Amino acid sequence: MAQIPNLDTAPLNLTSLREQSQKELLNILKNIRGNKCLVIDPKLSGSLSLLIQTSLLKENGVELRHLSPEPVQTECTKILYLVRSQTNLMKLISSNIHNDLSKGVQREYFLYFVPRRTVVCEKIFEDQKIHHLLTIGEYPLYMLPLDEDVISFELDLSYKECCVDGDTSSLWHIAKAIHKLEFSFGFIPNVRAKGKASTKVAEILNSLQVEEPVSSTDLGIPEINTLILLDREVDLVTPMCFQLTYEGLLDEILQINNGSVEVDTTVMGSQQDGKKVKVPLNSSCLFVFFLCFPSDKLFKEIRDMNFEVVVQVLRQKATSIQQDYAEVKSQSQSVSELKDFVKKLNSLPEIARHVNLAQHLQSFTSKPSFHARLDIEQTLLELQNYDICFEYIEEMIHKQESLANVLRLLVLFSITNSGLPKKNFDYLRREILHSYGFEHMPTLYNLEKAGLFKKQESKSNWLAIARAFQLIVEETDTANPKDISYIFSGYAPLSIRLVQHAIRSGWRSMEEILKLLPGPHVDLKRGVPNSNSLLDANPAFQSNFDRVTDGRRSLALVVFIGGISFAEIAALRFLSSQEGMGYDFLIGTTKIINGTTLLETLMGYKD
Repeated sequence: MAQIPNLDTAPLNLTSLREQSQKELLNILKNIRGNKCLVIDPKLSGSLSLLIQTSLLKENGVELRHLSPEPVQTECTKILYLVRSQTNLMKLISSNIHNDLSKGVQREYFLYFVPRRTVVCEKIFEDQKIHHLLTIGEYPLYMLPLDEDVISFELDLSYKECCVDGDTSSLWHIAKAIHKLEFSFGFIPNVRAKGKASTKVAEILNSLQVEEPVSSTDLGIPEINTLILLDREVDLVTPMCFQLTYEGLLDEILQINNGSVEVDTTVMGSQQDGKKVKVPLNSSCLFVFFLCFPSDKLFKEIRDMNFEVVVQVLRQKATSIQQDYAEVKSQSQSVSELKDFVKKLNSLPEIARHVNLAQHLQSFTSKPSFHARLDIEQTLLELQNYDICFEYIEEMIHKQESLANVLRLLVLFSITNSGLPKKNFDYLRREILHSYGFEHMPTLYNLEKAGLFKKQESKSNWLAIARAFQLIVEETDTANPKDISYIFSGYAPLSIRLVQHAIRSGWRSMEEILKLLPGPHVDLKRGVPNSNSLLDANPAFQSNFDRVTDGRRSLALVVFIGGISFAEIAALRFLSSQEGMGYDFLIGTTKIINGTTLLETLMGYKD
């Protein structure tokens, strides 16, 4: 199980939300008396590891298993399935139960849907004639804190469902989660949304207000001042670019799962080869395998830096301790001086951990092929040398490089050019199928349906967008950044530029340029039900909502529908730290993504 993240410095009391979710889960377990086997959808298992400790489950008589096609191996007579509402998972459960029935095994079955039950899923059990054997309920886990400023709605397939399958049920879940936040922290008066999915969430949120109004009694000042909703399809350029922050690079190369990365023990300096170890990336102490990872404050300091700068910082910290050690050896020290030196020594495990990880990352970033990729990305972003870009991607296909890497550049190529000429489109499509196999036809179909790889039907407006939002920054100081463009060493994420404008001046001042981006947009002030429309009728009352008291900064909830990357999270943190911004950001997302994991949902690699 992963370490539960520390939320002590969160801008909202996220700890109370987590404790409520823990309590609801424990109530479900306690209502099923005696020992029971908890069978979890594997994807959900990672989420629960950030919510509740395994030891607490054991205290409540729980054996833990993952849902799979194999029969559940347990002596328990009570089986509790905890799963997302997905039809493929219902078929696995049906198979498990039928296997028990064929062997004459007598068990009680409980099924709790996360976050809510669906008619389609229950129909499967009716068709299999086992619905009567199941006691069915819901576990309303609509959101999960991943970090002190990041919450996830745990909707891994939201982008694919909305953009390819036409299934918008995840949007109701997102709106419901935000509405639950309002019940805890107050009605959110300002809403700005861009994209089809985002404006739909804003619409559902308003309808939920009518059905289940947030009480206006003792209304006070809301803790969240502004809600900004962004569709991932509004900016698909940014996730296709290779992240260059330390945390982003860790995710690109090692893939961060539930706040940790898994590496060979040799990477962490051990002599025992061939074994894996999970390295935590949060502030909690963790003992795993034979290694101890103490509290990690250093990661918080360096996670959002450009990787080039991280290497320099680690070198400086290591050199400083080395120099202090030499001084201690060469001359007598007072007790207080020795105490200061020992404090520095306590940070050695952190430094060693990140030096090891950084060295591993450098084995990738020092390769000429890595720099060639970054160069071609920059060329694509600046919409230059079309032929060179085409030939580069063509060569990648012929060398049979990773299909995900090929598709990331291909999507970037297609989006910035508003599609490819029919001749080039057909050629690259054919070459991919010949090189990687015709089983990838559904992948190309999904990409085309989502508008990620398409034939050119109109002139590209990418340069107009890039100029209007100042996305390409010629001179970027990664060591002492003044702009979010340090994140990609010269490219400012479009998504975060949109947030900048939303916070500073709203979107009404840039109506025309917003029309160049996919989907509609809204910029509105919401009234409070049962408050006699005070917000709408009284501008002075509205100003109270826009103002914060007690010297606190305003708080904006920025929600990405379809996923957000660690680089974008870093950019939002950078924005918040800038003088004059006056806003803290709480980030909501359907999942944490990078270009590869986003495309994998369309490639059928992940269910």
